[in-house]
Amino acid sequence: MGRKVLVLNQDYSALAVCSIPKAFLLVYLQKADLVAESPNEQLHSITQSFPMPSVIRLHRYVYMPYKGVVLSRQNIFRRDHGECQYCGAKEDLTLDHVLPKSRGGRTSWDNLITACKHCNSKKGDLTPEEAKMPLKYKPFKPSFVMFLRDLGGLESSWLPFLGKKEKAFAD
Repeated sequence: MGRKVLVLNQDYSALAVCSIPKAFLLVYLQKADLVAESPNEQLHSITQSFPMPSVIRLHRYVYMPYKGVVLSRQNIFRRDHGECQYCGAKEDLTLDHVLPKSRGGRTSWDNLITACKHCNSKKGDLTPEEAKMPLKYKPFKPSFVMFLRDLGGLESSWLPFLGKKEKAFAD
């Protein structure tokens, strides 16, 4: 039961992802409605069978002022699909500041990218333009919904609630 369940707010906006046991408990305790279930699977007790939740909707609205994505090494790698933004390598990855810190570059979503160790040392203390190493994509701050969409094992029943699959990288 390593699969996840999409949790919707009362207004059907994506709120979070939780485990199947947590989702079942919310539905069983009548704190949420079952919106979509897994078609070929069920949960079983000794005497009963229950639908396996895929999407649930909370009965009460949960106010979330801003649901952002935390700036972390793993989230930068995830945003960049685990590949070097210079050469496309998927091994020996590290982080690179587009505008080097020594030249005033900040540690932020729009200045950090995934780079392999070879490209990172080749670029050194230069900008990509100066090193003649163009970026595959301009770095950006991803949205929470984009991260939910890009989770492994995304269920087709989630798609109507996560919006259209937009281009993964903004130009």
